[in-house]
Amino acid sequence: MTALNRVPSLLTRAGTASALTIAAVGGSLVVPGVAADAEAATPATRALQIAASKKGAPYLYGATGPRRFDCSGLTLYSYKKAGKKLPRTAAGQYNKSHHISASHRKAGDLVFFHSGRNVYHVGIYAGKGKIWHSPKSGEVVKLQKIWTKSVWYGRVS
Repeated sequence: MTALNRVPSLLTRAGTASALTIAAVGGSLVVPGVAADAEAATPATRALQIAASKKGAPYLYGATGPRRFDCSGLTLYSYKKAGKKLPRTAAGQYNKSHHISASHRKAGDLVFFHSGRNVYHVGIYAGKGKIWHSPKSGEVVKLQKIWTKSVWYGRVS
C-alpha cells in the first residue's frame, strides 16, 4: 500500500496538509498502534487501523458507531468494516474468538478484561502492551496501556 492510498484514513490523525505532503513526496507515516504495510491486508490490521481512526469519539453505552461507541461497539464496528462479523457484546465476542496466549498475541487481536469468569470489557491490541478502546462514560476512544493482568486474548478468524 502506498502512502497515497493511506491518505483518507490518515487525514484525521496526521492532518490534511501533513498527509498530503507525505503522499506527494512518497514518504511514509508512522502512527502508534497501526501495523506496517506488510500486514496491511489482514482483517485484524484493518480493524486496528479503523479503531485508531476513531480516536476521540465519545463513549455512549450501547453505541456501535460511526461517531459514538461503547467498548464492544468499537470492536464490532472496526471488524465489520474490515469484513468480519462479531457478536454485539464483549462476552459474545470472547466466545466467538479463537483464544490465544499473551505470548502469541498480535496487533489486531482482541483483548478481553475479566473478573473471574466474567468478561466485562474489550479492546483491540495495538502492540507494546497497549489497546485501542472506548473506556467508559465521560471518556473517548483512545490508545491506552493495559492496566491489569486479568486479560484474555482472542483472534478473529
